[in-house]
Amino acid sequence: MESALSHRRFGSSDLMVSPLGLGTVKLGRDKGVKYPKDFTIPDDKAAADLIALARDLGINLIDTAPAYGRSEERLGKLLQGQRQDWVICSKVGEEFNNDSGDSHFDFSHRHTRQSIERSLDRLKTDYIDIVLIHSDGRDEHIIQHEGALEALQQCKQEGLIRAIGMSTKTVSGGLLAAELSDAVMVAYNPAHQEESPVLDYCARHGKAAILKKALGSGHLISEQDPAQAAMHFALSHPGVTSAIVGTINPEHLRENAEACQRALLQT
Repeated sequence: MESALSHRRFGSSDLMVSPLGLGTVKLGRDKGVKYPKDFTIPDDKAAADLIALARDLGINLIDTAPAYGRSEERLGKLLQGQRQDWVICSKVGEEFNNDSGDSHFDFSHRHTRQSIERSLDRLKTDYIDIVLIHSDGRDEHIIQHEGALEALQQCKQEGLIRAIGMSTKTVSGGLLAAELSDAVMVAYNPAHQEESPVLDYCARHGKAAILKKALGSGHLISEQDPAQAAMHFALSHPGVTSAIVGTINPEHLRENAEACQRALLQT
């Protein structure tokens, strides 16, 4: 039995999350994704086994989005009977067309509300722990001139969401999102350190920070252990709450958890 990962507070909320989260884009979408190798979306048995392994490893943060194809609706079935074991993070703003493989964006108040209600239905839950705006790169414009953030705030007040934030693509947008919400999701790895000021801000102000592309979407290369090096790099920053790693390979998941455990012991 593997040593389970300990959990940490998610910013100033009462949520407790694992330092490693499971990304689920590969459970629902295989078009228009930027991975170095092709993959086959796993069937329900393989997906259920992967989720069971993640839970055994102490992982309780699971990341999904409407833009991840059928990920949300699959999780709604796969997590039945174990909702209390998981902190679910979903998103609003980006819509993905499974037939064409194209995305489009809508950050209006109305669409954001509709998206949340649809996610609640797909996930078969009456609340979502964390909801992030899925930015198209116009971070500041979306926050200041669209209705998504206000809709998230309203849904949080109604108890439909427990924490809100934004998955950003710019430093200025990340800083603004961290200031105005509970959490921010940024890209950060040894080959991409440009967004470290956002993590610095989160560390100083007690905001939650989730990492995307902590392993470079599988593109990081090293003569030694790229996963271990990247995990140590990611978790050594005091502003980082959790790193999301998307995998459908049980052995890779176990290796990532072990790398995470070793990295935590070294920080």
